[in-house]
Amino acid sequence: MKVSIITAAYNSAETITDTILSVQQQTYSNMEHIIIDGASTDKTLSIIQHWHKGQIISEKDNGIYHAMNKGIAIANGDIIGILNSDDFYSSNNVIEQIVNLFQQTNCDAVYGDLIYVDAQNTNRIKRKWISGKYSRASFLYGWMPPHPTFFIKKKYYQQFGNFNLQLGSAADYELMLRMLLKHQLQAAYLPKVLVTMRIGGISNKTIRNRIFANKNDRLAWVINDLKPYFFTLYLKPLRKIIQFI
Repeated sequence: MKVSIITAAYNSAETITDTILSVQQQTYSNMEHIIIDGASTDKTLSIIQHWHKGQIISEKDNGIYHAMNKGIAIANGDIIGILNSDDFYSSNNVIEQIVNLFQQTNCDAVYGDLIYVDAQNTNRIKRKWISGKYSRASFLYGWMPPHPTFFIKKKYYQQFGNFNLQLGSAADYELMLRMLLKHQLQAAYLPKVLVTMRIGGISNKTIRNRIFANKNDRLAWVINDLKPYFFTLYLKPLRKIIQFI
């Protein structure tokens, strides 16, 4: 099985080397790494060109999920994973373990755990996102897997669509909700830390951003004709408190 890793980047000069090397150092060989750069104005592109051995597109885009959709469109892999330009794989055999689980379970998607680290000192762990096993009721209780650990067969993007750009920072939530709950794809959980993420995601930077993200979370249910419980979308941000404990 061929694996495509897609990285969307914009002015990521300080971090993207870690991202690229963590892909290159994987023990699994049948893979490609596609980088979509949004016409960075710092040294990002020159760093990519120095370290990267795969496909590169550098042009203006309409944000991170638009860039991801571009990557999905040209991906040749049977399985697609997304790795952000300030994240990196936590070990060199992450992709090998992912593929093994796909083969052992014949599942449609695989996800795992993630750690948040200090942006300057990546050895300092700030939060742990332990996903746990998925069931059809999970989303109703505020659950979602960490998107950078989410791998899915490309045929389902082709069948059910890519990221919905109208959902803003909730586009990853909507996509996983659509794939797993609406279309009932079979997901397998790999109970290991797969990705290390530097702290400071867009949707969590301010209270205003968090409120806006919550509105888009609600919209994700509406456009998929799904009905959450009255408390579902209150539980979703509250679940993050557990990650600090």
